[in-house]
Amino acid sequence: MTEKQTLHRLLVVDDDSDIRNLLAEQLGRAGYAVSTAADGSQMRQVLAREHIDLIVLDLNLPREDGLALCRELRVRSTTPVIMLTARSEPIDRVLGLEMGADDYLAKPFEPRELLARIRNVLRRTEALPANLEPLAMRRAVFSGWVFDLEHRHLIDPAKRVVMLSGAEFRLLRVLVGHANKVLSREQLVSLSSGRSYESQDRAIDLQISRLRQKLGDAGADGLIKTVRNEGYVFASAVTLE
Repeated sequence: MTEKQTLHRLLVVDDDSDIRNLLAEQLGRAGYAVSTAADGSQMRQVLAREHIDLIVLDLNLPREDGLALCRELRVRSTTPVIMLTARSEPIDRVLGLEMGADDYLAKPFEPRELLARIRNVLRRTEALPANLEPLAMRRAVFSGWVFDLEHRHLIDPAKRVVMLSGAEFRLLRVLVGHANKVLSREQLVSLSSGRSYESQDRAIDLQISRLRQKLGDAGADGLIKTVRNEGYVFASAVTLE
């Protein structure tokens, strides 16, 4: 790991001091500025005082595990997260991605593989397709709903607040920002999470299903329509503010 990179600041969160120090040293040699934290409390302290471009987050942390921390991060931040875990079961990978992780790596791993994944996630995050750049908006109004992006609220036509997970919030932001445009699964994954889409990964379909439930979205008249062999489209007039 000697190739120099464009300087980005990374945060490694792992309760194993040997792993923290090893990754900090190796990623530093690769050209990154690296901060470390042993748990969620230290992670919050670092994030409060530093700009972080990507977080390497261990799943098996004391007190607050990586899934809970990833969920918390996604409520208030779009900073990319790569999840590390000693487990290899598919359900752990699915849960990590559902909580908003951008990629997933099982221990033990080669440091070169982690470096490659960091490069790929940063590249995807910073180079979205030009024709799909997210629109600047504070609020979106559609079909009686109000989507308040500043306060991260979704308000239904009866004026009730509907709670969204971080992943649901980011997915709805993409759909609303590109209303009446058909978006492929690959585009939805890239725009909402920055990670690459794998054909066997059905997490995006699960997220769409959950978002439809939140929107009371069923039948042919639903807001999110499936376009066969292409993807999904948010089929509603949207007023952006």
